[in-house]
Amino acid sequence: MFPLRDVNPRRSFPVVVVLLIIFNTLIFIQYFDLPESRIERIFFSLGIVPANFRFISLITYQFLHGGLLHLISNMWALWIFGDNIEDRLGHSRFLFFYILCGIFAGIIHAITQPGSKIPCVGASGAISGVMGAYLVLYPGARVLCLIPIIIYPYFTEMPAILFGGIWFILQLLNGFVVMASQEDVAGVAWWAHIGGFFGGILLLPFFIKRQPPSHAPWMG
Repeated sequence: MFPLRDVNPRRSFPVVVVLLIIFNTLIFIQYFDLPESRIERIFFSLGIVPANFRFISLITYQFLHGGLLHLISNMWALWIFGDNIEDRLGHSRFLFFYILCGIFAGIIHAITQPGSKIPCVGASGAISGVMGAYLVLYPGARVLCLIPIIIYPYFTEMPAILFGGIWFILQLLNGFVVMASQEDVAGVAWWAHIGGFFGGILLLPFFIKRQPPSHAPWMG
């Protein structure tokens, strides 16, 4: 299930979202064609490695991606859901909110995979926090999704709360499968997604701005 767009107008241009997309892309360009051994060294140095945890990696891991598809899918989700959250929180508040969601996600990943020696990289934890905030603020917003059924692409529009609920259940199920396997193998950091999602919901009240009063007249 992949989101294609949402139907939720915004009032301001998402400056921070655009800058985050540009920044992540520029960083990816710096290393994507390096030899694999050098890329691995970058990931082990700047990604989250729970068995060799360093606090600075809670920030740096958010701006590294394991491949072009990883980057595109994350930046696309950030564009779809991030613009409305930036619109609601304000530019500077959104940036801090985004980074903190990523930190929250990284901490949960390290706690749930304490012995892992595999680096965790990507913006998906922070974006999961943005999605959590989106579901709280705009549960009824419509999201157009692509659902691949074998080789047939099925398009459907659903409320954000349903999309987010299905997404969260999938993260949770896969997260428990990974924990039960007890194997340290590379893959999707499901618990980072879950941690970021809850982080976004918990942090939202501290960042949200009061909605401006409506100037529409009372109707008698």
